[in-house]
Amino acid sequence: MSAEHPSRRVAMVTLGCARNEVDSEELAGNLHQRGWDLIDDESSADVVVVNTCGFVESAKKDSVDTLLAASDTGAKVVAVGCMAERYGAELAEHLPEADAVLGFDHYGNLADRLDDVLAGHAIQPHQPQDRRKMLPITPVARPAAAAASEVAVPGHGWVPSTRGIARRRLDDSPLAALKLASGCDRRCSFCAIPSFRGSFLSRQPEEVLGEAAWLAEQGAKELFLVSENSTSYGKDLSDPRALETLLPRLAGIDGVDRVRVSYLQPAETRPGLVRAIATTPGVAPYFDLSFQHSSEKVLRRMRRFGSTESFLALIDQIRELAPEAGIRSNVIVGFPGETEEDFEELQDFLTRARLDAVGVFGYSDEDGTEAAGFDGKLGEDVVAARVEQVSALADELVAQRAEDRVGTEVRVLVERDEDGEVAGRAEHQGPEVDGECAVVDAGGVGVGEVVHCRVIASEGVDLVARPVGAAPEQDSSQRRGAGEGS
Repeated sequence: MSAEHPSRRVAMVTLGCARNEVDSEELAGNLHQRGWDLIDDESSADVVVVNTCGFVESAKKDSVDTLLAASDTGAKVVAVGCMAERYGAELAEHLPEADAVLGFDHYGNLADRLDDVLAGHAIQPHQPQDRRKMLPITPVARPAAAAASEVAVPGHGWVPSTRGIARRRLDDSPLAALKLASGCDRRCSFCAIPSFRGSFLSRQPEEVLGEAAWLAEQGAKELFLVSENSTSYGKDLSDPRALETLLPRLAGIDGVDRVRVSYLQPAETRPGLVRAIATTPGVAPYFDLSFQHSSEKVLRRMRRFGSTESFLALIDQIRELAPEAGIRSNVIVGFPGETEEDFEELQDFLTRARLDAVGVFGYSDEDGTEAAGFDGKLGEDVVAARVEQVSALADELVAQRAEDRVGTEVRVLVERDEDGEVAGRAEHQGPEVDGECAVVDAGGVGVGEVVHCRVIASEGVDLVARPVGAAPEQDSSQRRGAGEGS
């Protein structure tokens, strides 16, 4: 440590999805082990590491804006994450405010690179490659090839085994994301993720279980399993049922109250997996199904499978096993070639599906994707109008679904208590995107506790709930603006 830099303080800023959150905590653990002090205040940091998102245009803009804001603190600024991996030298050229742009292959020695940044040494920016071509396909050959070539895959290889977890939590939330896998072997025509995240690579079950136990020791009550495609977990381990057998083992870990699975590919969601998620004690009956559309013709152009009727059959299968299960999805409108009939079919599907949450995205070209070269592009005004129409429909439908839950009982994991306003999530609500439960008359309930409640009102996608057996306070409904309903 030089006299010029008597301390090494680093602030981590994370953008994008829960997979990035895990990457940031792994990087934080690596840096902490190498003597860096992790702090929250960017203005007091020697280096600000921004874990960028490069998924869609709005996320790219947020990443650039965050990097520029970090440069105003006077700290050195280092870009990592998906946008840095995807664009590398191009990002460095157009954003000289960043002192370094590093890719996934830098993650294992990030501490050394930050030392270089503090010392004023120039670092060659990351040179992007198509990461789908960097690992072989066979399950046996992949780990050996990765080790031999020192190819970094976030969540694999450079992270110590379960005997020594490198990850360091960056908050005290009772929810913790847990990575199942990295990359994706699917080739959806609109998606660039495989090109910079690489081919699908499952983590070994024992590694996942070991990190899960560690997270529980750190106070995590809910484990949120994340990957680019959770239904592919275990395929490269010669065990396509690996997730079904892993779930009860995760749910059985001391201290874990709830396990939640994210990002299921509908065409790969087998009956055994549906049953495991819907009926295993300790596993949230929650289905994050990536429908994207329901018109069979549009889905084929997306290089996906399914149809309105097959998707509805899957939903019926879920609700037969777990009538109160949460089901969410994302849809893309305005895809090249989408006709008025396709658009109407999507709206009919959403109406019949009665989903708990729906994310609506307008199609836009993504660099390097097959769809960017498709004909049949719709005008921006048409896409915007369709987004507005489907968003309004989705808001109405999810509000109706929430209203249907009034009078039912839910188990709420309390996540915040701010000035007496207590809130958390029920089993059917995923983190950040699916609404929350406001808990009234909560008494002495604290963050991290799971409370058995009855839903007394709904506010859009959000619910208002009261602990079962709690006596209502006189001003509770006025405080929340909700009726009693129970």
